[in-house]
Amino acid sequence: MKVISYNTNKIFLSSTMLFSLASRRAAGFTVNRAVTAATRAYGGSSIHFAKEGQAEVILVGCGAPNRGMGWYHAVQMLEDKCPSASLDYIVEPWFMGAGGDSPAGQDFKAWQDETEAKYGTKFTASLEELPPPEAPRLALISGRTADNPRLLSESIAHGAKCIYLEKPGAPTVAELEAMKNEADAASVEVLMGYNKNVCKYVRKTREFAETVPGSHVTFVSNNAYENTPESLGECFERNAEGMLKNMAIHELALLVSFYDVSVDNIAEVVADKEFSSMQTLKGPSGKEYTDFDKIKFTIKTKTGNEVSVQADRCGGSDSYATVTDKAGEEVFRYYMPDEEDKVHVKELQAKYPTAMPYFFTQDPDYITVKERVAKHTVDGQPAEGIATIQIAIDTLKVAEYLTPILQEQLK
Repeated sequence: MKVISYNTNKIFLSSTMLFSLASRRAAGFTVNRAVTAATRAYGGSSIHFAKEGQAEVILVGCGAPNRGMGWYHAVQMLEDKCPSASLDYIVEPWFMGAGGDSPAGQDFKAWQDETEAKYGTKFTASLEELPPPEAPRLALISGRTADNPRLLSESIAHGAKCIYLEKPGAPTVAELEAMKNEADAASVEVLMGYNKNVCKYVRKTREFAETVPGSHVTFVSNNAYENTPESLGECFERNAEGMLKNMAIHELALLVSFYDVSVDNIAEVVADKEFSSMQTLKGPSGKEYTDFDKIKFTIKTKTGNEVSVQADRCGGSDSYATVTDKAGEEVFRYYMPDEEDKVHVKELQAKYPTAMPYFFTQDPDYITVKERVAKHTVDGQPAEGIATIQIAIDTLKVAEYLTPILQEQLK
């Protein structure tokens, strides 16, 4: 039988070899598949498989090129930045369905055609069109937050061994808890895309703070939206779960992971009214949304911890953390990206000039999280530093708890 070498990193096989492939998979991962099922789904074209030692990745929810987080995940895997991950399938219901005729849909179609031709990755509009897995299957879910509960159920039903779920995971705590229960019942592990848990600037800030008695840490997150009603209104609608469940959820995950913050352990939360701002704006649909365009607050816990978070939709493209001493004087600040990483950011900006700037500042950390999760999917070893769905549940509980409190303080 003929083996076709597509490029040095990807291997394709003719459909008549499908039955023999499963027996050669590592770790006894065996799946039976009817050839006609694959032929029906892909019109008889060659099927793309992960290599030995790689997870077969399904990207669920790609989004628009240069704007969707899923798209950037795809770019990193297609460029082989994550050695344990083979991006074999992209599932994009909107742009391969009702949104296909939109300008963004046309951009997606052009990128799809280019990607299929260059890498052989298969695109589908639904998980229903996927063949059974031929290697340990990792579903990377990066769709709209409201769609995630359904997408997780479908990913489990279609053979996912592990799920990488983008933050915040679900619109509500109740939904995220139900998703955890469903995954537990199916023996499917769910790990979260909280990349700041593995960031260099977070690690260095925490290490420095430990050397300063009575120190106080503030985590700062910025986005680069234009400070206009149109730009922020589009942002509010696209991220309708709200800033604390969207942009600042990474910082809340840090608080839950490293500062013993939980709903039961919060003693006090105080908004910085001079910095913070809340607006009600119309989105592209004409519907009004009320959200913070910037927020700063300090949490004190019952166990004696104190930590602050600052987030600004129009603050730029960087994130950083500061350490102040007992007198309130800043004694440490570390940026993401740091000077070393800024060279890499400039290279990415030149390569993808119209992409969202925050993709580039967090590029190494996105790679780290995906690689650790993909490797875990293959070999079962712990994914060091990666947040679990239980961390996500506790984080979402904090976000739901804080939002009305901070809204009330800013009225």
